[in-house]
Amino acid sequence: MSEAVAIFLDGSIYAAWLFLVAVGLTLVYGVMKIVNVAHGATYTVGAYAAVSLCGAWAAGGGNEWGIYLPLVLAAPVVGLILGPILERLFLRPLRDEEETVLMLVTYALFLILEDSVKFIWGVDPYFLSEPYLLPGGIDIFDLTYPVYNFGMLIAATVVGVGLAWFLSKSKSGRIVRAVIHDREVAMAMGANVDRIYLAVFSFGCALAALGGALTAPTVSVIPSMGVEVIVLAFAVVVIGGMGSIIGALLGALLVGFVRAMAVHLLPEAELFIIYLVMATVLLVRPSGLFAPAEARKI
Repeated sequence: MSEAVAIFLDGSIYAAWLFLVAVGLTLVYGVMKIVNVAHGATYTVGAYAAVSLCGAWAAGGGNEWGIYLPLVLAAPVVGLILGPILERLFLRPLRDEEETVLMLVTYALFLILEDSVKFIWGVDPYFLSEPYLLPGGIDIFDLTYPVYNFGMLIAATVVGVGLAWFLSKSKSGRIVRAVIHDREVAMAMGANVDRIYLAVFSFGCALAALGGALTAPTVSVIPSMGVEVIVLAFAVVVIGGMGSIIGALLGALLVGFVRAMAVHLLPEAELFIIYLVMATVLLVRPSGLFAPAEARKI
């Protein structure tokens, strides 16, 4: 019984983390048709921003429980600063280029951002353990889980529900969906596509930074931490279907639970199980499980 509970909790927590790091990637692709490799570097910048802001909060004598405020604020700070710079200077002039060209541009941006991180923060690891240790642990059967991990579940739920409501219920969300289906028609109907692209890309950067900021207290923060993340995010997005929010969620859940079962039941398979799942899904559905239908122009 305890092993089943451990698999469920471990899978849920890992899936929540995967969803946070992948949802911004699939959102940007769905709207802008850009495979944003720089997403991984934005994740890294978010982690370092969290370290810096939380360090400044502690150095200023802030309340110890208040350290979660700068931890969360790191995401919008990175999104509002980094998103417009990357979109306006590098991506907007190349908007009508092929997807392969745009992917190569974002890969170059990934390398530039990674080197920028080394220039600003250095190459030594940073540690931000206070937010992780402060809430303590909770006993479930004979297992003890850090309370902080359940905060990751709450964050993923809030992001997922908020995105679903925005895209389906709000006026701005319906405009974004119109741009997804047909950019030219949306422009003809009065949609400001430049503004929508800027907002969506900045929001995608903020989501990547949020994943990095919330992960920072659980790992050592190093410049190369975004490399593994972008590979995992791509795996989740490809499994779920490029551009699908619900696909990112279900892909994250599938990968999370399969990995948890491998860790507990077959540890030697943990290293490659995610890619085995991806390959299996692509053999059955090459476009992913929930790839949105593409509009056909007649």
